[in-house]
Amino acid sequence: MFALRRFALVLALLLVAAPTLAAEQAHMVFFKLNDSSPKSRTHFAGLCHKYLAKIPGITYFSVGALADDLDRDVNDKDFDIALHVVFKDRAAHDVYATHPQHLKLIEVGKPLWSKVRVFDSDLIAPETAAAASEEAAPAEEAAAAGE
Repeated sequence: MFALRRFALVLALLLVAAPTLAAEQAHMVFFKLNDSSPKSRTHFAGLCHKYLAKIPGITYFSVGALADDLDRDVNDKDFDIALHVVFKDRAAHDVYATHPQHLKLIEVGKPLWSKVRVFDSDLIAPETAAAASEEAAPAEEAAAAGE
């Protein structure tokens, strides 16, 4: 009986972990440059493209400058350059982390920034999110109705 319970527990853990292990990985990096001029922003964005865009395993790559004209209370303006990378899976993220081109950008770029913030996340597939939303809908409706 103990072996059966242990098997069931291991199987349940694998089923929970499997979507995470295979999920695409998002890597968002926000740089505050020492020089926030448009020329410096463009230069640093160019370095990101030069060193990072072609690393294997990347399914989406973008780099952009702070949109200074979007001035709402919710806008965080404590950055100059935003880098957004999506990897096909965790293994691709791990390759990127130690890839010579990534390390070269850090070496070349570190003197140019005063602050860096990194946000990594497991992406949730649209169909998974939609299914979870459908499951949660009755509870949300009951809560909204005060039940």
